[in-house]
Amino acid sequence: MKRAALLAGGAVVLLAIAVLAARALRTLPAVQQFIAEYPGHTELPEGAPVGIPAWLAWQHFFNAFFLVMLVRTGLIIRSKARPPAFWTRDNTRWPRTKGTPRRLGISVWLHLVVDAFWVLNGVVYVVLLFATGQWLRIVPTSWEVVPNAISVVLQYLSLEWPVENSWVSYNDAQVLAYFAIVFIASPIAIVTGLRLSPVWPMQGRLARAVPEKLARGLHYPTMLFFLLFTLVHVVLVLATGALRNLNHMYAARESDDWVGFAIFAGSLAVMVGGWVLASPLLLAPVAERFGQVRRMPQAPPAPRQPVAKG
Repeated sequence: MKRAALLAGGAVVLLAIAVLAARALRTLPAVQQFIAEYPGHTELPEGAPVGIPAWLAWQHFFNAFFLVMLVRTGLIIRSKARPPAFWTRDNTRWPRTKGTPRRLGISVWLHLVVDAFWVLNGVVYVVLLFATGQWLRIVPTSWEVVPNAISVVLQYLSLEWPVENSWVSYNDAQVLAYFAIVFIASPIAIVTGLRLSPVWPMQGRLARAVPEKLARGLHYPTMLFFLLFTLVHVVLVLATGALRNLNHMYAARESDDWVGFAIFAGSLAVMVGGWVLASPLLLAPVAERFGQVRRMPQAPPAPRQPVAKG
């Protein structure tokens, strides 16, 4: 807790310094000319869709839910606490393997199950992204996106935010961030996660192709990148017109009413419920439907020390 508090305090100090520096830079004529030349939006290609379709709204919820569950189970695994139960796949069911099924900690089992659903959801998302042309909104098509993205970051840090409408198009900082999340960070998380899981072969070409040390060095920082993106994303959504932004993201509608907020609140309740229910012992009965679960004996509580009488 002390370390987390120090990190949070350091982040606040660095953010304050960045804000002061950005505000100072915006007083310079050269910087003002740069922002005027690159206001933050690159023109979308012809035929790019306008608006947020319904499938993108529910995809947003599923992605957020699965990421919350992956972080939850990942933190349990990273704590290196002794699993309260172990799961072994039933090799009499499909799919069968030649080798003996490997035993997994119940938290590792849940992490892999959630990861499988997240990957499946991601495949559906990418297919729909290209089938509907929505990829044109998050894939850079011009190098001008770089100076425009720098301009947007500078405007946000100086607290003089750009005028924008995400229903029509994202600003170029969003474009780069979404592109990085979908096409860079997500594949890295998937490959490195599989490499660290029992699913990946321990020997052979695949084992040598992605060294375990490299995968371990990339997997956790990638999760931190997801968390940082989520933090910045949520703050800006709430600070730059919460009702309209939440309607875009969760209700797929251009409006300032409370419909999107209501859906968002409901999704938060589902995420909190998932976080609480992602307890290894609570999930053991579910895991038993897909394999054998062996619960480990719990250590008896430490005896209470007698209170010395004065």
